[in-house]
Amino acid sequence: MPDGPHSDPRPADRRAATGERVGEAGTRDGGGPPAPSYPAPRATGAASAGRPSAPSAPSAAPDFRAPQGRVSHEPVTGGRGPVDPVAHDRPAARPGNSGPAAAEDGPPGRPRDARAPVAPGAGPGAGAGAGAGAVSGGDGHGAGVPGGPGSDEPSAGGTPADRTPAGGGTAVGGGATPRGAGGKPAGSDELGAVLAQAAVSAVEAVGGFAGGAYLRSGTPGLLRLAVLSGLPGPLFRPWWRMHVNRPFPIAEAYRSGRTVALADAEDAMRRFPQLMAGLPFPFGSLYTPVTHGSDRFGVLVVLRPAAAGRRVGAADLDRMAHIAQRLAGRLAHLAAREVPVTWDREPDCVQLPATGTPPVRVGHLEWDLDSGAVTGDEELRTILLGAGPGGPPEGVFLRTAEELMALLAPEDAHGLRVLAGQAAESGQPVPRRIWVRGPDGRPCLLELTAHGRRRLSGSLVDPGNGPVAAAAADRLPRGMVSADRLGRVTFASRTAGALLGRPREELVGSSLYEALPWLGHPAHEEHFRAALLSDDPVHFLAHVPTGSRLSVSLHPGHDGLTIVLAAEEPPVLTPGPVTAPGGGPAAGLGSLADQASVLYRPVALAIALTEAVTIRQVSAVVTEELLPAFGGRQLAIYLLDERNLRLAWETGFPQGFLDRFDGVPLDARLPGVETLTSGRPIFFESMQHLADAYPGIPLDAHVGARAFLPLIASGRPIGSCILGFDQPRGFSPEERTVLTALAGLIAQALQRAQRYDSEAALARGLQDALLPHRLPRLRGVETVGRYLPGTQGMEVGGDWYDVIDTGRAIALVIGDVQGHGVSAAATMGQLRSAVRAFALSGHDPEEVMSGTNSLLIDLDPGQFASCCYVDLDPATGVVRAVRAGHPQPLLRHPDGRTEVLDLAGGVVLGIDPDAPFPVSEFRLPPRAVLALFTDGLVERPGTDIDLGIERLRGALAAVGRASLADAADRLIHEATAATDRPDDIALLLAARPEPGAAPRAR
Repeated sequence: MPDGPHSDPRPADRRAATGERVGEAGTRDGGGPPAPSYPAPRATGAASAGRPSAPSAPSAAPDFRAPQGRVSHEPVTGGRGPVDPVAHDRPAARPGNSGPAAAEDGPPGRPRDARAPVAPGAGPGAGAGAGAGAVSGGDGHGAGVPGGPGSDEPSAGGTPADRTPAGGGTAVGGGATPRGAGGKPAGSDELGAVLAQAAVSAVEAVGGFAGGAYLRSGTPGLLRLAVLSGLPGPLFRPWWRMHVNRPFPIAEAYRSGRTVALADAEDAMRRFPQLMAGLPFPFGSLYTPVTHGSDRFGVLVVLRPAAAGRRVGAADLDRMAHIAQRLAGRLAHLAAREVPVTWDREPDCVQLPATGTPPVRVGHLEWDLDSGAVTGDEELRTILLGAGPGGPPEGVFLRTAEELMALLAPEDAHGLRVLAGQAAESGQPVPRRIWVRGPDGRPCLLELTAHGRRRLSGSLVDPGNGPVAAAAADRLPRGMVSADRLGRVTFASRTAGALLGRPREELVGSSLYEALPWLGHPAHEEHFRAALLSDDPVHFLAHVPTGSRLSVSLHPGHDGLTIVLAAEEPPVLTPGPVTAPGGGPAAGLGSLADQASVLYRPVALAIALTEAVTIRQVSAVVTEELLPAFGGRQLAIYLLDERNLRLAWETGFPQGFLDRFDGVPLDARLPGVETLTSGRPIFFESMQHLADAYPGIPLDAHVGARAFLPLIASGRPIGSCILGFDQPRGFSPEERTVLTALAGLIAQALQRAQRYDSEAALARGLQDALLPHRLPRLRGVETVGRYLPGTQGMEVGGDWYDVIDTGRAIALVIGDVQGHGVSAAATMGQLRSAVRAFALSGHDPEEVMSGTNSLLIDLDPGQFASCCYVDLDPATGVVRAVRAGHPQPLLRHPDGRTEVLDLAGGVVLGIDPDAPFPVSEFRLPPRAVLALFTDGLVERPGTDIDLGIERLRGALAAVGRASLADAADRLIHEATAATDRPDDIALLLAARPEPGAAPRAR
């Protein structure tokens, strides 16, 4: 599943400073680098008509407290995290949410508070997705979880697609999506049923424990998880989205049209490392495309136990192919009936059929107390006599009370007589019950009801093993909770209710995440994912709101999870190795699943760090990957600023506690300082050891452990990193080695991020200085400008606009320099100055463009630029315009009719020194609006630019009699809401007001 996007939970004052220019410039924000574009296949026939367009989704951490197994069609949040999901898009988890995608602002609060939850795995991503599904999801990165977690869906932040009411959204081309009952898209129930049947059939056919189906969505190139069987949907939210261009098996199967089979974790790591970075657990998986002719609907997915060292058999591949082919035929049939075969809402969760449980039988009897005659049905005879091939044993009948008693143990027979007597004496239709032993020793519940004083009717229920297990569990000192694979509680022992502080009557039937909200901690969610995706038990320590500590063990099976709970004694201050319940291996290191996590978590961190470009993105990745890998709860990152350490990031510490250490000099005797000055890590296995080593040092807790890591890159000190644990623990030599190595990776990433942030700040300052801070107030012409930087990366671009009073006319200019960063901003400034100089010198439009072209070629910056120059006579409205590879302007007439102008044009600037630039003439009448814009306003990855221009034309036509400033805000509003913008946007509107109107400029 794709990972979801990484989210940045820090408050605004710890985020990189950003400027905002509304009027001349739009809101500045940052984001991750763009993902490569892969052309999405066009839907054919009815399936493509009216396909809803999903709004973008924010890179938010998944909320795992939603009820499990309950299909909700309410608006929900949809991203690695982790991993873009979607920064990767992530957002895309994750991401996608889920790799590092643009970090989003955290909740308001005190400076440096980074405690808002982040999407685990962040990748396979954050995003969505980054990548998306119980195996892949939104294109987020964060290591690009099969979803990353993240997804490349235009999203991240804003109003997410998943928060749109089910089936909501507009259809491509403006058509409305057909609606059925309850506001869902027409045919969605039928579509969901078809997909669910195929997913469950595939899981059973190849021996899986979970599976699902991804279907194309209303967003071109984005697959969405439509059905998820055998896993709780909210727990795998980062894998709900998967963009087809992400490096995950779901996307690969969809693009190639061939099944992708992964036998085990090693196979997956070799072929799809980002998948295992987001889901570092030992499991096998199969991904089969669902195609019908040339139409590709989606991908069928099955997760199953790992088959280490063995290839996936041909028989399993054939079974998957057969089920996918049958599903494709049914989807094609739905499409032919004009049922939209797309998915734009949260997935339907499906419970898998149970296996290996004894059947539940109910038999009925009538007992005449006067004659002693007993009449029983076949089920009663089967329960009491056994179900042999020849029927009941020879010579054994069930016609009288004595024959009935003879089949029971003596003590049960005596109890039954007493029960019958009591029922008969009462003469009331009040049922009375007794447990009797069946032929195989299992208890059966016999219930008798009196009908008058001489006749009884009864039912004998064989409930399988349930009562035996329940009674046994209640006698244990540990608590036991059983949940199905969707997270619904099916049993809770009396001890479990006491430990959890909830009556077991409230626990049974509820969702784990409803009943126990503290399970929503990202570290706990990771443990549950590990248990659900592997055959190995998982052990961890949990802190409940009452302040007590519970040892939790998860034991997975095909039909669900058994959760064993025990009260944990307060830890001693001289810790030994942390052991699992029963004296097993160290918690988090003993099982194959946990060993895989230890192995792959550093890989996930390394992958995610390569994509993090800002200091806050690097810090978010460390929070999402490093803390869960080692069971940490607190993290602080200090960066060296001249001779002082400045707090750059924190999470998990008490509010305000670390403020006293912000800005400490390098001669302070503190472990965070000494680890940097000495260049060696410092580990404290308990807080008592820390207090003994540094007498008088303020402590945020009396129980726990701390690791202080130096951040040194290429021999240059960068800062220090503090990892906090809420219980004493030992640090094995292997753990110390891995942590020290990871600290080096983090230091290198932070060093790159510091250079990046410095360059971004320089570029922002340069562009702020070069863009017009205010447009001139001109008689006879009203102008409004807007600028909005892209979000994929913090670099500013080379888009610009200008309004110049030449004395004889008004020059309107808009341009776009290729690329981003300081170089693009510098080139933009030179071109803007050149255009102004040529215009103020009295040159006509063709000479202005030719002269600017020659200047750019002489400068040879290795860049080219597009430009549109308009010479407007305010008195007559005559316009003489010239284009150099720039999009055509739009003209809105006074009656509201809006058209795309057809102006002659030349090639982009900086290519051909002899290029001609023909001039076009037209008239701008009073109250008409001329719109000049750069391609960032109309271009979207994976879509035709003509669609964007047509969308903008419709928006301009719909502004009515709004002011020019309001019209500009409306036109740019859609782009402002999208947090996944690979390019900058510049917009310049000009209008001739009615004669006598006062001049205005914005």
